[in-house]
Amino acid sequence: MSALRISVVICAYTEERWDDVHAAVASVRGQEHPAEEIIVVVDHNPALHARLKRSLADAVVVENREGRGLSGGKNTGVAVARGDVVAFLDDDAVAAPGWLAGMARHYADPRVAGVGGLTLPLWPGSTTSAELVAAPVPAATGTRPGWFPEEFDWTVGCTYRGLHPGPVRNVMGGNASFRREMFPLAGGFDSRIGRTFHKRPLGCEETEFCIRLRQRCPDAELLYDDEAVIWHRVPPLRARFAYFRQRCYAEGLSKALVTASVGSADGLSSERTHALVTLPRGALRGVTDGLKGDLAGFGRAGAIVLGLAWTAWGYATGLYTARLQARRARRAVAGQGAA
Repeated sequence: MSALRISVVICAYTEERWDDVHAAVASVRGQEHPAEEIIVVVDHNPALHARLKRSLADAVVVENREGRGLSGGKNTGVAVARGDVVAFLDDDAVAAPGWLAGMARHYADPRVAGVGGLTLPLWPGSTTSAELVAAPVPAATGTRPGWFPEEFDWTVGCTYRGLHPGPVRNVMGGNASFRREMFPLAGGFDSRIGRTFHKRPLGCEETEFCIRLRQRCPDAELLYDDEAVIWHRVPPLRARFAYFRQRCYAEGLSKALVTASVGSADGLSSERTHALVTLPRGALRGVTDGLKGDLAGFGRAGAIVLGLAWTAWGYATGLYTARLQARRARRAVAGQGAA
C-alpha cells in the first residue's frame, strides 16, 4: 500500500511538552511508510502555536478551530488533512519506524475503517524526550512501579493486558488511524467527551466515536495490530497510586457519558469481558506471585480490586448525575409548558 496517503495529526496544548512534541514529530518524519503530512493542532494557546509554527517549518501547524479539548483538536486536524487515512499520535509519544507501515497494510481490505496499534509505556527513568528527537526509538523504557498491574495500563494511555490483535470494538485514541471518509459518515469526535481543560483526567472520546462509527456503518471493521508500535511517556505524577485512583474514577465518569450517547449494550461490551475475565485472572496472578516471594504481587492484586471499584463508583456517579440532569431538564420543559 505504498500509494496510501496517511496524514498524521498530533494535538498539543502546553509548552511543558516542548521536547515531547518535537520528539513525536521526529518519529513521524522517520517512518518507513512516509507520512503525507504532519499536522500539529495547538489547543487555544497562541504563544505555543507561534513557537511551533517557527520551529516545525516542515509541519502544518494550526490552531484548534473548535472548543477547547482533545476532541476539538482532533476534529480540526481531520478537517485540515488531505490523506486517504488520518492517523493520530499523542504529543508525548514517539512512533517506531514501522508504525504507519503496520497500519497501512490493513487498508488494502476495503472493509477496514480503522486500525490501532500497540502503545508501550515509557516509565520514569526512560530515555528523555530531548534525546528522542535525534533517535526516536528509546534506549531505556524506565521502571514500572511494582504495584502497577498491566491490566490497568490504559490508565496511562497504553495497551493493557487482555487486548489481543484482531478485530476490536474500539482502538485507543493516541495510537489510531481511520479512513478519512469515515468522519463525515460517522460524525466527528464528541466535544462533550474526552480530555479538556478540566483537571479531571476524562477520556473515551475515541471509544464513543468508534462505537458510533460501527452503529452507522455496520460492515466497517476496526483492527488492533501489535506491530504498529508507539511508546507513550508516563510522567512521575501518573506513576503514583493517587493518579491511578483518580484516573479510574474519571474513566467511570467517561463511560457513563459514552453509554448515554451510544447505549450500554455497545458502550460496555468490552468492559464486561475485561472486568469479568481479565481482571480476576490478573488478581489471581498477583496473589500467586506474592505467595512465590514477589511481594509486589499482592500490591498488583490489590490495585486491580481497588481500580475496578473506583471505576465502578465513577460510572455509578456519572449515571446518577446524568439522570438527575435529565429529570431537571424535563421539569424545566414542563414548567415552560404550564406557563
